Amino acid sequence: MSDKIKHVTDASYQQDVLEAELPVIVDFWAPWCGPCRMVGPIIEELAETYDGKMVFAKMNTDENQDTPAQLGIRGIPTLIVYHDGQEIDRMVGAAPKQRLASKIDALLAGLAESK
Repeated sequence: MSDKIKHVTDASYQQDVLEAELPVIVDFWAPWCGPCRMVGPIIEELAETYDGKMVFAKMNTDENQDTPAQLGIRGIPTLIVYHDGQEIDRMVGAAPKQRLASKIDALLAGLAESK
């Protein structure tokens, strides 16, 4: 697993995600989830590509059930993007790398414009 990906828990979610200085994308996943296993390597590649621009995090929903429940996550994989502690985008289900990269590029461009 890439060292560019932060593994967050219910206990660390506030500090690691909501209080992060950079935008954060959190991959909510579980080991038994086939589509999650498809998205995993894509998230690792994107974490390398966007290093220094965005934080990539993963939360195992089997081991951490409180945060996903509070966020209303009903299906995995779910990717949620945060900026300044606020959810700014949510994607449910597996998506190809190019689609995720395009979405991230658009989000980062929008955040740069709003500064």
